Amino acid sequence: MQKNLVLSVFLFLASFGYSQTALQQFITHPALKHASVGISVTDMKTGKRIVSYNADKSLAPASVLKLVTTATAIEVLGENYRYKTDLAIDANDPSRILVIGSGDPTLGSEAFRENPNAFFINGVDALKKSLPVDPEYFIYVVDNLFGYNGISPEWTWIDIGNYYAAGAYGISIFDNSYRLFFNTTDKNGCPKILRTEPAIKGLKFLNSLSLNNTGLDNGYIYGVPFSYDRAVRGDIPAGRVEFSIKGDIPDPGLLLGETLAAYLSRAGFKIGKVETARSDYFSLNCSSDRSQPYHIGRVIFTQLSRTLKEIIHEINVESNNHYTEHLIRTIGRYSNKDIYADPLEAGIEYVKEFWKRKGVDVSSLQMYDGCGLAPQDAVSALFLDDLLVYMYNKSNYSIPFFDSLPKAGQDGTLQNFLQNTRLSGKVSAKSGSIGGVQCYAGYLVDGNKMLAFTVMVNKFNGARIQVKGAIEQFLLSL
Repeated sequence: MQKNLVLSVFLFLASFGYSQTALQQFITHPALKHASVGISVTDMKTGKRIVSYNADKSLAPASVLKLVTTATAIEVLGENYRYKTDLAIDANDPSRILVIGSGDPTLGSEAFRENPNAFFINGVDALKKSLPVDPEYFIYVVDNLFGYNGISPEWTWIDIGNYYAAGAYGISIFDNSYRLFFNTTDKNGCPKILRTEPAIKGLKFLNSLSLNNTGLDNGYIYGVPFSYDRAVRGDIPAGRVEFSIKGDIPDPGLLLGETLAAYLSRAGFKIGKVETARSDYFSLNCSSDRSQPYHIGRVIFTQLSRTLKEIIHEINVESNNHYTEHLIRTIGRYSNKDIYADPLEAGIEYVKEFWKRKGVDVSSLQMYDGCGLAPQDAVSALFLDDLLVYMYNKSNYSIPFFDSLPKAGQDGTLQNFLQNTRLSGKVSAKSGSIGGVQCYAGYLVDGNKMLAFTVMVNKFNGARIQVKGAIEQFLLSL
């Protein structure tokens, strides 16, 4: 008995010493010399902290913040939650076709490899079966569920206008993004703008792009929501008959209405004015009478989204900012039904209250969006670790949440992480990277070993590939 006790103590001290040696090697890595580092590793069976270093310090999480948004969303809404987009007739005006949005980010999305025009094809088919084509119809797009502050006020100018910083509104279409095509065969000239897909009426570009011989895409589109003036800067590869970069659609609700009008016209309908709820939204906000200027009558067609389980899988595997920003606002509108209340602020407040009720210390959590694009976002490794342990051990949705994470060496943003190592396929985690930030948080399941881990590195001076390598070696040492 005594001999076994001594052996157990010796093995514990040996493993503790080994983990501390691995930790020391990690934090003294030359690429992290001036970096801020936060680490927390928890044994999910016992709840014990195996490694902790600056675990309570708030650091920039980048896209690792998506874990907070997706975990909250599936806990609150359930894995089978679906958005819906309705085509209906105004009860007070049978000549007005209403498009009623519920914030579905998947409408016309490329993510699920479906026909992006399915909503228009199926919707027009349903309308043609239900309505006479002779009268003139008007289209009114109800896209006001999230209001019209579709981006975080803390996002930087360098991001706004690009596809990964697309606005989130009550109506989304085509991932709220377009492709801008260039011809770059004239190596002595400026890249020639060819077209956008989809075509967007009135969109204008100030083209300051140059060409490179590296083959890298360094082109960026700048512009604010609802403005049709865009600036294009940076450089793109020379010698291409066609090359495209992506930007955000200025007014998704209006584009959806105009696209629907085009489909209806081709089907023989007479279509007059196309409007969105945006102008009415702002006028009603200043009025004592806030009754909506439409009344939903007969619903003719309903487009359902993919399930929330599928949506959070897309978010965590591909790090989809646009989907995440819709989720945080959906949470906000779930908690506050007033369409004049900011759903982003309401969503952030609800997230904090939700995890506080679950017994997780939220004092380190500073959210300014749902996806981690805002530089001011901050959270501790300890908070993320506690959230991961809760989701694995206590959540009713532990399996779909775990399955939403990419596997190291195999999927999405982790395809090249821990590739060809003994942990390939055994680590399921979310990565996060923006300027000077590299983070990973998730699960390591290897035989009987079941760990939740968070590794956060901010303001590193080495190359990103060196930082990733150091994190890989640390995880391999656990």
